[in-house]
Amino acid sequence: MAGPDREFWQQRFETGQTAWDRGGPHPQLSAWLDAGLLRPGERIAVPGCGRGHELAVLARAGLEVTGLDYTPAAVDIARAKLAQERLPGRVEQADVLAWRPDHALDVVYEQTCLCALHPDHWTTYAEQLQRWLKPGGRLLALFMQARREESEHGQVIGPPYHCDINAMRALFPQALWKWPAPPYAQQAHERGWFELALVLERR
Repeated sequence: MAGPDREFWQQRFETGQTAWDRGGPHPQLSAWLDAGLLRPGERIAVPGCGRGHELAVLARAGLEVTGLDYTPAAVDIARAKLAQERLPGRVEQADVLAWRPDHALDVVYEQTCLCALHPDHWTTYAEQLQRWLKPGGRLLALFMQARREESEHGQVIGPPYHCDINAMRALFPQALWKWPAPPYAQQAHERGWFELALVLERR
């Protein structure tokens, strides 16, 4: 498998080397909740859920939450967080490139999974997201903008991998997804990068 393997991520969680973790839920999630884009009772998956900050917010908002991570340490942490706060929700240890939901989902919250996957796996992942969602289902995506000087010479550097908007439009084509008109909201990242916040609708 191209890119970091399970042991890479396991070591990061075991040693606390999770610099990408804000220590709380992503601020864009609150904006989407305030906008009414996430409604009680909806089925939502959070691939690459990590420590589960967003799972807790979504569970408190009344959504039927499933967190996915293939790193055992992350799964343990996320499960413990939900249990500690006495919140419903499932956390599954799973490979997002092979996982299938029991029933079609209303929403997928994509924050850290795509930019953590090597681009060689992006097409498979995008196909998975389309399979998971019901027609009219929504993909709430935060596309990481992490440009690096090495990229100018053709090197693929990550994680996080740079999710160029042109690449994202090819990955999630208009024939399969309804795209909102730009400009898109930006969310700053403490490492000097930023994310583009978009809501795509599965056709």
